[in-house]
Amino acid sequence: MSERVDLWNNGNLVQDIFLGEIKVPVKVLRNDSFQAWYLLQPRENGNKSSKTDDLGSLRLNICYTEDCVLPSEYYTSLRNLLLKSSDVQPISASAAYILSEVCRDKYDAVLPLVRLLLHHHKLVPFVAAVAELDLKDTQEANTIFRGNSLATRCVDEMMKIVGKHYLKVTLKPVIDEICESPKPCEIDPIKLREGDNVEINMENLRYYVDKVFREIVRSSISCPTVMCDVFYSLRHLAAKRFPNDPHVQYSAVSSFVFLRFFAVAVVSPHTFHLRPHHPDAQTSRTLTLISKAIQTLGSWGSLTKSKLSSFKETFMCEFFKTFQEEKFTESVKKFLDDVSSTESKEPSGVSEPVHLKEGEMYKRAQGRTRIGKKNFKKRWFCLTSREFTYHKQQDKEPIFTIPIKNILAVEKLDESSFNKKNMFQVLHGEKPLYIQANNCVEASEWIEALCRVTRCNQKRLSFYHPSAFLNGNWLCCKATVESTEGCARCTADVPADTQIEIDGDRETERIYSLFSINRSKLQKLEEACGSIAVYQGPRKEPDDYSNFTIEDSVATFHTLQQIIDTVEKLNESHEKYQKKRSSSAKYGSEENPIVGKVS
Repeated sequence: MSERVDLWNNGNLVQDIFLGEIKVPVKVLRNDSFQAWYLLQPRENGNKSSKTDDLGSLRLNICYTEDCVLPSEYYTSLRNLLLKSSDVQPISASAAYILSEVCRDKYDAVLPLVRLLLHHHKLVPFVAAVAELDLKDTQEANTIFRGNSLATRCVDEMMKIVGKHYLKVTLKPVIDEICESPKPCEIDPIKLREGDNVEINMENLRYYVDKVFREIVRSSISCPTVMCDVFYSLRHLAAKRFPNDPHVQYSAVSSFVFLRFFAVAVVSPHTFHLRPHHPDAQTSRTLTLISKAIQTLGSWGSLTKSKLSSFKETFMCEFFKTFQEEKFTESVKKFLDDVSSTESKEPSGVSEPVHLKEGEMYKRAQGRTRIGKKNFKKRWFCLTSREFTYHKQQDKEPIFTIPIKNILAVEKLDESSFNKKNMFQVLHGEKPLYIQANNCVEASEWIEALCRVTRCNQKRLSFYHPSAFLNGNWLCCKATVESTEGCARCTADVPADTQIEIDGDRETERIYSLFSINRSKLQKLEEACGSIAVYQGPRKEPDDYSNFTIEDSVATFHTLQQIIDTVEKLNESHEKYQKKRSSSAKYGSEENPIVGKVS
């Protein structure tokens, strides 16, 4: 007799997913000390017949990959080789670029590569480098970043990873409204149903487009910093490549943030976790029309020709005749300026600070232990996407600067602390900064702005003290040690979906596996470099290496040797580990799980 155990994943947005099952003999369960690991097995149908006539058919192509992740020190050489890719000249000779060259599907390489570079804060310079290479082959400004190159795929994947919460706070409310209370929006005369009024439908569509567009162009404060950094780099490179085109700096950014991010999320909200299910046919059609409109509005800031000429459909031309082009163009340009400022004349790969808020408030002197009116002084505060500063007067040099990345929490302060209303505190690792706003509305606005711009800070606090530390104790909990952990949970804690959990070793192992699988292509690329004139031996015909990008055969050859050597060493480490596991690990342990069903 045996007991069957099923494992399901109930966190899926659509429905629960069956992961696998095992069968364990009942007799072993009677042993109190029984512990064992089992590999999950497919579901067993037994002798029951399935009614296939009623179910239709489904073909699945499933790829199962088992990665054995070694301790971190084993990946040091490969990790360092990948992380220094952006410093290699030319970029096509780097390990990261070679990875994309040898993989049949670039997506296989892009996903672990982007995650690894993000984890180690190396993605922005790498994207800038591959984008510059991409631009060398771009002859027309109006086709900039429109293909599926390594650069565009890296940006696409980066936006999916870091932009989930950005999409949620920007689009989810309006997408929910469209899906839950749909209005007819069909304006194509061929697709109109009997009884439809095209004028009413056009008004409905215009209402939705206006609302989605408005949410997007006012969302720059929520745009993740790494996205702003990438957009800045792309904008600068585009302007450098086409110096005589004043619009290309906008199209370089809009081609991603509007066409490949917001427009795609609108037409497919379930894919971006904005909706639990695929929308019905009518709603899907509405979302498609809205997406088309958003793509066009997003490109208005970068078009030199007539805006309406970009439409193939006559009905869309008629729809857009109701839009005030200048008004929308200026809104798009301002939004693109906010998420990709180019005030700096020198390229740095990092966006310039975007101004978010400023105003005059009262600040209490930090470190004072007693209550007193003289401790509060009027100061000019300024918040940008990079730092929070205060000054004696407007346009004066800052007296004190707090980098945004150092802010740990922003919370209200109890009125009882200093017998003053409208106070809030900024916790940043030193003494808390206590600020009094002029009114409750202003206090709420500052707290919201500061919380939004610091929402992705990894070291944010979960607990804080709602009152001040005065006269040797915290007024809220009476603790006498100033460094005591807070006694109240932060009200503006970081949303769970802004956290990016990346296992750097896991991603490096995946990249190693890709290199190992494509060993023959690495060797072919190595031979191609060796056949070029700087090496001895006959030069091979161009067809032998025309599929590879080889700008510098010497540098590429050197990197290939390092990759192959590193992969061989990791192969040896894996073989040793597998032998050790099979010979020493107890059967039924995590290292050597039981395979197959036990009956």
